[in-house]
Amino acid sequence: GGVNLADMKEPARTQWRRQQIGFIYQFFNLIPTLTVLENVLLPLELNGISEGVGRKDALNLLQEVGLQDRANTFPDRLSGGEQQRVAIVRALIHEPRLVLADEPTGNLDATTGEQILDLLDRLIRKKGHTLIMVTHSAEVASRADRVVRLVGGKIEADQSP
Repeated sequence: GGVNLADMKEPARTQWRRQQIGFIYQFFNLIPTLTVLENVLLPLELNGISEGVGRKDALNLLQEVGLQDRANTFPDRLSGGEQQRVAIVRALIHEPRLVLADEPTGNLDATTGEQILDLLDRLIRKKGHTLIMVTHSAEVASRADRVVRLVGGKIEADQSP
């Protein structure tokens, strides 16, 4: 986006990350003492956006991933696939231009993993945003527009499947 992050002081870089990047973790990283809706609204709160403004968008996104009826549920009451869908909604709620995903299907069974990949693909492409995903799975990588293979911290291959 034309921003040189190296020239920014740490507080400005932190604010830029909060606004421009969404993170999806392999182990979900949902806050257990917050409900699904509260977890989803957290990035907006960190960006200074009131709950009232984001609540409708959060509920709409939860509906899009089939979890609107679980908005007041705590994460420990959800399956792994449901938790990952909440993590995806949380990563997308503030409409980041870049989403970074670390093995987003790594803790899921094959069927749920496919559903999560379909969901990510649909939601990210719909907005025209970018997803960078780390995976060890050749099957997951085959769905990407571009695959960069790293070995020992160095680029071994850079190709479009």
